[in-house]
Amino acid sequence: MIRFTRRLKFLFNFKKSIPFLKEFFFSSQVKSAPKIFSIVLILGYIIFPFDIIPDYLLAFGILDDVAIAGLILQQIVKVAPEQLKEKYGLNKVKNKKVR
Repeated sequence: MIRFTRRLKFLFNFKKSIPFLKEFFFSSQVKSAPKIFSIVLILGYIIFPFDIIPDYLLAFGILDDVAIAGLILQQIVKVAPEQLKEKYGLNKVKNKKVR
C-alpha cells in the first residue's frame, strides 16, 4: 500500500514522471518487450477509453481516468529496472524497526 501511494504521488508530480517516462522509453537498460507492453496499455486506453463514471459528472468522472492512469504507471514502474527506480525514488521502501 505504501508503494502504491508513493507511485500515485509520483503520477501527480509531473516534474518527475515525465523525465522518468522519457528515460524508460529511451533507455537501453529496458528491454523492448516491456516498452511495447507499456505502449499497448497507453494506446489501448486512448483508443478504448472505458469509463466507469461518465466524464460529464466533472470531478467524479475524472476519478476513473486518474485510477487507470495510475494503474498504467504502476505497471510501467513495476517493469522498470532497479537503477531507474532508485534514481527517481520508486524503489521498495526499506523495512524499519519499530520499537
